[in-house]
Amino acid sequence: MKIDAQGLYYRDLNQKIREAVAAGATEIDLVNVNGQYFIGDGINKPVTITIHGVPGNDLAAFMNGATIVVNENGQDNIGNTMNAGKVIVHGHAGDVLGYGMRGGRVHIRKDVGYRVGIHMKSYDENKPVLIAGGKAGDFFGEYMAGGVLILLGMFSDDADKPMHGFRFGTGMHGGTIYVRGMVDEKKLSQEVGVFELTAEDRQVLEEYLMEYCADFGIDFAEVMSGEFVKILPKSKRPYGNMYCPMPR
Repeated sequence: MKIDAQGLYYRDLNQKIREAVAAGATEIDLVNVNGQYFIGDGINKPVTITIHGVPGNDLAAFMNGATIVVNENGQDNIGNTMNAGKVIVHGHAGDVLGYGMRGGRVHIRKDVGYRVGIHMKSYDENKPVLIAGGKAGDFFGEYMAGGVLILLGMFSDDADKPMHGFRFGTGMHGGTIYVRGMVDEKKLSQEVGVFELTAEDRQVLEEYLMEYCADFGIDFAEVMSGEFVKILPKSKRPYGNMYCPMPR
C-alpha cells in the first residue's frame, strides 16, 4: 500500500504506518517523506517499508524484524537499539548509527558520519552488522562491545576525504571492525590494534558482503578484490586501571 507523507506530522505518519501493519500490510511505500522522525520504530512484523524521500532521525529505532529501504539519504540515529531486521540506505547517512544495536543489519551505500557503531553489542546468536560503503567520521566503533562494523571506503562522493576520522575505536572492548584498504594508525585509539585476516575472517566477510552487494547491485568480486584488515580491542577492560579496587 502507499502512504503520502506530504505535510504529515511525524506522529500522524507513524500512526498510519502502525495501522497498516496491524491490518496485515506486508509492503508499504512512503512517498514525499521529508524529515519525519521515528519511521519504523518498534515494528516487529516482517513488513517492508520503502521510503521515497529523506526520513528524519531515529529511523528503525527498537525495530524487531521489519525491512526499511531508503532510496535517498538517511539522517542520524538509524537503528538505535535495533534488535532485528534490516535497513538499506542508498545514499549517505548521518551520525550515531547503530547506537546500542543488538541485532539485524544496517547497510549504507555511501559515507557515514560520527560515532557510528557506538555501544554496539551482541549476545549468543544475535550479532548486529553495520556496513558503510563510503568513508566515516571520528569515533568510529566507539565503546563497541560486540557485533561487526565494515568500512569499505569505495563509494564516497569525496575522493579527497580521509577513509576515517580520529579516535577510531575509542573504548572498544568487543566485536570486530573490518576495513578495506589502509587504516591510518595515527588516528586509532590506544585501546585497539590492526590485525591480519584469518581464513575464518575471510569467510565471514564474504557472507556479509555478498548480502550487502546484492542489496545495492554492486559487483561482489570487485569489493572482495581489495585487501582487508581487522581492528580488534587489545583488552576487554580498556579502562580497568582507572577504577579503584574494592577493599577486602
